[in-house]
Amino acid sequence: MSTSFRRKVAAVTFAVLGLSLAGGGIAIAQPSAKAPQEAVQPARGTNAQPPVSAESARIAKAALKASAATPLVATNVFTVVNSNGTKARGSGTVVKYGVGEYEVIFGYNVSAGAFLATLSLSGSCCIPPGGEVSVAPRLLTPNAVFVQTRNSAGAPANLGFTLLTHTP
Repeated sequence: MSTSFRRKVAAVTFAVLGLSLAGGGIAIAQPSAKAPQEAVQPARGTNAQPPVSAESARIAKAALKASAATPLVATNVFTVVNSNGTKARGSGTVVKYGVGEYEVIFGYNVSAGAFLATLSLSGSCCIPPGGEVSVAPRLLTPNAVFVQTRNSAGAPANLGFTLLTHTP
């Protein structure tokens, strides 16, 4: 890939991220008074991530080990995921946890990256159903991203999505 193409991709990624933040509002995190051991994994609730499964941990470790010798510079990758949790195209391995709960595992650390997701269909036709999608770094797994999809009423729903990750 040429250097100018990489710069253009990075510029577009940051522009999309900036517009997303401007349109959705920006939240400022407040310092937590909790002890570090209490902040490791939140209790299971409507906005909490499910515990990391043994299979997911094995896949994540194997992916990191397989790419340990590959030095990475700034990277932009995408993953298109069907509503049933299968990967349609792109990078990463997808693990489906429950209704509307997905994990995308990469072969490198993405914990310092930026993530952007949108509801989508994997085919070349049609507009996806309305709903919501949320993304966050996967707790206890530095090479994964957690994605949650909901219908327009806010209830968890299996919806297809496209995930874009940018790692510096």
